[in-house]
Amino acid sequence: MAYVVPAEFVSKMVDAGESKLVMSTRDTLIRAYMAGAILALAAAFAVTVTVNTGNALIGALLFPVGFCLLYLMGFDLLTGVFTLAPLAVLDRRPGATWTGVLRNWGLVFVGNFAGAITVAVFMAIVLTFGFSEAPNAVGQKLGSIGEGRTLGYAAHGGAGMLTLFIRGVMCNWMVSTGVVAAMMSTSVSGKVIGMWMPILVFFYMGFEHSIVNMFLFPAGLMLGGHFTFMDYLLWNEIPTVVGNLVGGLTFVGATLYATHYKTAPKRDLTTRADTRAKRAAA
Repeated sequence: MAYVVPAEFVSKMVDAGESKLVMSTRDTLIRAYMAGAILALAAAFAVTVTVNTGNALIGALLFPVGFCLLYLMGFDLLTGVFTLAPLAVLDRRPGATWTGVLRNWGLVFVGNFAGAITVAVFMAIVLTFGFSEAPNAVGQKLGSIGEGRTLGYAAHGGAGMLTLFIRGVMCNWMVSTGVVAAMMSTSVSGKVIGMWMPILVFFYMGFEHSIVNMFLFPAGLMLGGHFTFMDYLLWNEIPTVVGNLVGGLTFVGATLYATHYKTAPKRDLTTRADTRAKRAAA
């Protein structure tokens, strides 16, 4: 599979972060739009498979197809740039600033949201014959997902908010691992296998992904879900975005950068051996 060792692929992570910061506004928005749309379509596909088979594991096994496709085509998700863009600043790359990082995050958020909303509208039309009849089983499922993952958290108050945040953290721990895994191989098959595994984990475990939710919840509202857009923002999207940021940057970006790129000085075993020898002789 042409495996790339950590010291090499972490260097690629820093280079990738720098490339995000210098990308034009137009290219950033286009790539983010397409990423949001493709991931949304993959989510719709996974929900359809789950409803039609009655087996959530099958849906989770197939969902990563969208993630793999969008990254192989060079498109960007907010969850990925949360992890990569700051590394250029940490490495003090010329021109890399936190202002540039925030600009990138903002543009990618807008592009992802626009792409996901587009697919949400398309799927709502498909599942209701242009809003001329009630949603089918897949549409009803989309509506219930939105309710359970907004009002369900709200019903638990602070404990629900904490749970939502932690699910966001754990989600991007896995998703960003998938982003990085694509850099661990120089072959398409190796990249796909590397990405597939952590994305399967996040989706089946029901962790909260901000871009997937940009599709699920607006689609749920259009398909009769009994919650409001403000419920979606306060009791899902905003805490999920914060959790995704923390999870990707701390558990993936910063840890790999610290231990494989900015490694600590190696221990001097020779000196320790000499010390032990002198103690033994005494």
